[in-house]
Amino acid sequence: MNVFDIIGPVMIGPSSSHTAGAVRIGRTGLAILGEEVRRAGIGLAGSFAQTYRGHGTDRALIAGLLGMFPDDERIRDSFDTARERGLEFTISEVKIPRSHPNTVRLHLAGGSGKECALQGASIGGGNILIQSVNDMETEFSGEADTLIIAHKDMPGMIALVTSLMAEREANIGNFKLNRPHKGFQAVMTLEIDGPLDAGTVEKLRGLPHIDSVVYLRANRG
Repeated sequence: MNVFDIIGPVMIGPSSSHTAGAVRIGRTGLAILGEEVRRAGIGLAGSFAQTYRGHGTDRALIAGLLGMFPDDERIRDSFDTARERGLEFTISEVKIPRSHPNTVRLHLAGGSGKECALQGASIGGGNILIQSVNDMETEFSGEADTLIIAHKDMPGMIALVTSLMAEREANIGNFKLNRPHKGFQAVMTLEIDGPLDAGTVEKLRGLPHIDSVVYLRANRG
């Protein structure tokens, strides 16, 4: 039995962390980039680096970057599909101190020249935790709709965003702020209950001192 034969809507077998979780991390990277991936640098750490060939982690990550779900039968052929779609990728082993054993770093580029980077871990049972986006610390699972808002670190920014969310009756279930250096760029990560309409996202993008807004729909597939 090929390892991919055990991937389905209900995750069974010992490799859900290495396959289903990897697909979900790839899909999250695709969503953050916001366009078709043309180039991908994949750095695998810990157990991912040691066992990725046998468990199909490499193919699973590429499948996610191509937009596949964990139960897609095409995962086993994702390298071929990547070549057909013009997705170039490299896979390397990296050391990430104090990281979860199943950790990957992705550096992605689209056809428009847009780039993004993220670090994520597959934490068991197909569940994931995204730990950084564009070198800014985050912490979200993809199980809830999520906003990633990059902005200038200025007084009142949290109130500005959360007031708009309250006005639009969007409930915040989890909130995290990271600012590596005072007064420069900061990132808010908000997990919310239920979907946002396009108008709310556009209003957020139009707020003063907002650099970018990424809206990720819940990754339940």
